[in-house]
Amino acid sequence: MTGEKIHLRALEPTDIDLLYDWENDREIWPVSNTIAPFSRFVLEQYILNAHQDIYTTRQLRLMIDLADEKKTIGTVDLFEFDPGHRRVGLGILIQKDERGRGCAKEGLDLIIEYCFSTLMVHQIFCNISSENEISMKLFRSKGFEIIGLKKDWLLINNQWKDEYMLQLINNNNM
Repeated sequence: MTGEKIHLRALEPTDIDLLYDWENDREIWPVSNTIAPFSRFVLEQYILNAHQDIYTTRQLRLMIDLADEKKTIGTVDLFEFDPGHRRVGLGILIQKDERGRGCAKEGLDLIIEYCFSTLMVHQIFCNISSENEISMKLFRSKGFEIIGLKKDWLLINNQWKDEYMLQLINNNNM
């Protein structure tokens, strides 16, 4: 899947170092619901099994590359894929030094199109901390609506944080 600025692609064994860095970055843990580091072995096994179908694993991770530089700058994750109810969760990560260039917006456009036209889901959902104003603005700009607030949902640095649940409905398919 290719846009003007970015390309979404499948995981490759050469992605291990980036994944290792991102998954073990404690700053990212609160938004990824991670509470412990990942070993290189676990991530290697994950990459080796990444070829499995989303219908089997119920998840899919794609890497975000800059189209003109062939540089990997982030990842997009589909999770809790439920083909019976035709819904899927969505998360996106752009590394700090690459933010603010519109790559996340384009990444969301590409993955939303994939979800609606290829996976034929009826809805996409995401969970965003109430303090993550940048992500809220990004997802709202793509049509996601707030459908709920989970009070004191996240414990971050010994403080309770609220989390919003957002949803994007595909009104063009049944």
